[in-house]
Amino acid sequence: MDFGVTGKLREYGIGSRTSAMKERRVDGSFAEIAAAKAAEKVVSQENIAGMSFKDMWQTRFPGAYYHTMDASNIPQGVWERNDFPFEKFFQKDVYESVLDWNPNGANPAMDSSAVQSRLHSISGQKSIVVSPELEEKMKSDPVLVQQVMAKVESFIAANQVPGRICSHLIVLDENGEIARFRASSHGGNFIGPTEAEMRQFEAEQAAKKKQREKYVELNEESVLKRKMLEQETDRRYYKSSVARQNAFNAYEKSIVEI
Repeated sequence: MDFGVTGKLREYGIGSRTSAMKERRVDGSFAEIAAAKAAEKVVSQENIAGMSFKDMWQTRFPGAYYHTMDASNIPQGVWERNDFPFEKFFQKDVYESVLDWNPNGANPAMDSSAVQSRLHSISGQKSIVVSPELEEKMKSDPVLVQQVMAKVESFIAANQVPGRICSHLIVLDENGEIARFRASSHGGNFIGPTEAEMRQFEAEQAAKKKQREKYVELNEESVLKRKMLEQETDRRYYKSSVARQNAFNAYEKSIVEI
C-alpha cells in the first residue's frame, strides 16, 4: 500500500516524515550531512557552471519531470486533499488549470482504491515545479542554481524510506524555498516529525526570515549612506571649485591693476 504525505509548517509550507530538515541531530545534523553529500555530487558534475537548473535536476534524477509555474499559492487545505490531482505533475505537460482545482465533496480516505491507484501510478517518480520568478533569477546566477539544487537533494534524501520505492513532488517559490511537497512510499509507514522537531524547525525558519529582513534593512541603510556621502563629496568639490575660481579671478584682477 502507498502512503502519501503532504505538509506545511506555517507560512513556509514544509512538513512530512522528514525530520524537519535540520532538526534531527546525530553527531551533527543529518540534513547538513545530506546537504554536504548532495553538494559534492552537484559540484562533481562536468560543466556544472554552465548547467541550467532544469538540466542539473534531470541529470541528477533521470526521467524526472520539470515544470515552470507558480504552484506555491495553491491553498494548503486544497493541496493536502487526497483527491488533489497531484499525478498531473508527473507528466511531460501540465495545464495551468490544475492551479485552480477545487474539491467537490468529502476528502476520500488515503487507503481508498482510487487514491492508492493514483499513488501507485507515480511510484518511484520525481517532479519539481519551479516559480517563473525563481527560474528567471537562476538564469544569471549559477551559485543560486547550485544552492537550490543542494537544498532539493537534501530534502529528498531526508524524505527517503529505507527499503521503499519513494516518489517526490516538490514546489519551489520565488526565493527557492520548498513551499509545497508530496512524498509517497510503496509499502511501509511514514514516521512524522515530533512536536519538538516541528517547533525547532519553525524557530529556525523564523530566524532565517528575520535575518533576511535585517539584511534588506542594512542594505537600504548602506545605499542611503552611500548617497549621502556622494552628495557631500559633490558639495565639497563644488565649494572647492568655486574657491579656486574666486582665487583665480582675484589673481587676474591683481595683475590687471599692476
